[in-house]
Amino acid sequence: MIDTHAHLYDEYFLSDLAAHVTEIQSAGVTEVWLPNCDLATWHDLKVVTDQYPDFAIPMIGLHPTYVKANYQEELVSLAQILVNQKVIAIGEIGLDYHWDTTFKSEQIKAFELQCHWALDQQVWIDVHCRKAYADLIKILKKPEYQDLNGIIHCFSGDAREASVLVDLGYKLGIGGVLTYKNTTLFEDIKHIPLANIVLETDSPYLTPVPFRGQPNSPKHIPIIAQKLADLYNVSLDEVIAITSDTARQLKVQSGY
Repeated sequence: MIDTHAHLYDEYFLSDLAAHVTEIQSAGVTEVWLPNCDLATWHDLKVVTDQYPDFAIPMIGLHPTYVKANYQEELVSLAQILVNQKVIAIGEIGLDYHWDTTFKSEQIKAFELQCHWALDQQVWIDVHCRKAYADLIKILKKPEYQDLNGIIHCFSGDAREASVLVDLGYKLGIGGVLTYKNTTLFEDIKHIPLANIVLETDSPYLTPVPFRGQPNSPKHIPIIAQKLADLYNVSLDEVIAITSDTARQLKVQSGY
């Protein structure tokens, strides 16, 4: 199994990284892909990927909630790193209007610039989107991004938005939210073929039931995979095979 989105460089993991990695691998997880947030987190991310180069796979990007008044400086610094840094994707990037829209226009500018990084580097994008699907789709439909694809991390849109994004070439990242009692997530994705879905945890966040309230870990990927198997009425082995193959295709695409 591949966890396509986990913050393995979070303080929770760094406090005893070796033990966590052993536990994660024992659960059957062969790779964990690490989205970046800003320049500061990049340094911790690199500690993990340098220590476990075949297991922890790096992305680089400026997370939308980290886009502030100094966002241009952050982007310049990250772009300089990218020149000599092999990454699987540009991420996590995107739009987030949930908490604060003070820097809405800056978020859009930062997102589009980083989309061009992905095109230049011939890699895909790992997209964070919260309460901003209309703007996200409007941007991704632009002709200049027709060759772009990637993962919509922690997909939280509706059924129509799921269809539009998949038609544009994006995969939907599905994690612990699928196990929550009041979620409508499956109703919104049940028409989407499994080949367009990848597994993720967003660790240490969004812990699946029955472990809500505890820090999340990629070791919980089997719980998410089993829930997908139950909802799609297929075997666990089929979910693992299909989602892992989709993830591997993205990895090959990036030449990683």
